Amino acid sequence: MIDLRSRIRDIPDFPKPGIVFRDITPLLADGPAFRSMIDAFVERYRGKADVVLGIESRGFIIGAAVAYGLGTGLVVVRKPGKLPWRTHVARYDLEYGSDALEIHHDAIADGHRVLIIDDLLATGGTASAAVELVRRCGGRVVGCAFAIELEFLQGRRRLPDYEVFSLVQYDRP
Repeated sequence: MIDLRSRIRDIPDFPKPGIVFRDITPLLADGPAFRSMIDAFVERYRGKADVVLGIESRGFIIGAAVAYGLGTGLVVVRKPGKLPWRTHVARYDLEYGSDALEIHHDAIADGHRVLIIDDLLATGGTASAAVELVRRCGGRVVGCAFAIELEFLQGRRRLPDYEVFSLVQYDRP
């Protein structure tokens, strides 16, 4: 596999002082690196999911490509007020604030196996909110997959009942 870490840019003090933002846009712009990332997810989850759930917004990019590779559909979760149909909402805390996610009420069929995809696992708040939304729709989470994991923030602890997989790990800020 291509060295994905070398295609991730660190942006200090974004979006707030003291935060180091891990920017995946260079990775996305590098065709072979992007393909390598998507292929790693597809190989790991082939035959295990009925649908991929992408978390706004970079999770949409990765999730769409993984769904294509798996031959599944894509479900999206968005920030409040962005979806036009009836929704479920889940609130969560971030390492630098709080937020909420919404999903269409009928986005996932009962019993569907759902792979949750996002670019980054930090504190686990966003991912745990996505898990809650999948459960409210009647789906079953088969894994939570991330391009990057900030291990020092221990986000896995908020997902104890689920397989967590990440391609690049950082053990300190």
